[in-house]
Amino acid sequence: MPRESISSAPSLRDFEQVAPLFAALSDATRLQIVTRLSREGPQSISVLTEETAVSRQAVAKHLQVLEDAGLAESWRNGRERIFELKPERLALANLHLEQISRQWDKALGRLRNLVEKEG
Repeated sequence: MPRESISSAPSLRDFEQVAPLFAALSDATRLQIVTRLSREGPQSISVLTEETAVSRQAVAKHLQVLEDAGLAESWRNGRERIFELKPERLALANLHLEQISRQWDKALGRLRNLVEKEG
């Protein structure tokens, strides 16, 4: 079975592009915020703070991390700041996870073939 060519392997630049996404998603509170924004649409910090044990200031810091990673964007609406999920950035993370999954499937297939030949 031929090995994948080097050109199809992700580059350092690819990893540098998605590493901040995965870092931002590595926190349970931020994952909860992403889930709410995905399910409920754009929300203010006040609304996002409801039903959590996290302070408004902590939620604001988590939202800043999401914005810095390109996972959310915000705008002013009167005195409130409204945050919205940027699904195209999540799609990029998903694309990389699918690529990793395909690589694992190929590796497991090679292992299965090797074991079956020896058995």
